[in-house]
Amino acid sequence: MESKSFALQKSIHDRVLAPAHERLLGTRMADHNTGHELVIASFHAAPLTASNSLRRKQIQAAHEELMAMGDKLMTLMVGDFNYPFFTDKLHAHVKNSGYSVSLSDRKTYLRYKVFRGHFDFATSTGLEISKVETLPQGRSDHLPIMVTAEYGREPAVLAG
Repeated sequence: MESKSFALQKSIHDRVLAPAHERLLGTRMADHNTGHELVIASFHAAPLTASNSLRRKQIQAAHEELMAMGDKLMTLMVGDFNYPFFTDKLHAHVKNSGYSVSLSDRKTYLRYKVFRGHFDFATSTGLEISKVETLPQGRSDHLPIMVTAEYGREPAVLAG
């Protein structure tokens, strides 16, 4: 139905070393079998050289942009959150915005001994996530994930 790309707040890394313009791609879709409308998005947070605070701001901005695409529609955002450590604040922050965090069944980044963890996961509202499966590694330094979800309740309203 409609797709948009969005620029999110940039990190120093984005500005100096490897400019990243759009970090969010969202698509508003219709399931013709059930009549449900939903928003599906691909997200890529700032790299590990940025602060977790910046990544939380990017996630919040991404959720706001997706809600603007489909107010009160079920939403699934999947991608590289670059947030493997100190995730308690992230979970609380995402929950306060009306979304849920779903981690994969295994770690998704294994390249360096120090930086192993769940870098790739999903946030959602209005969907019941039953499984986030880590798939075999391809060409990327991240392992891909596959999300299994069912239509659930109406999404929560964003907290002010």
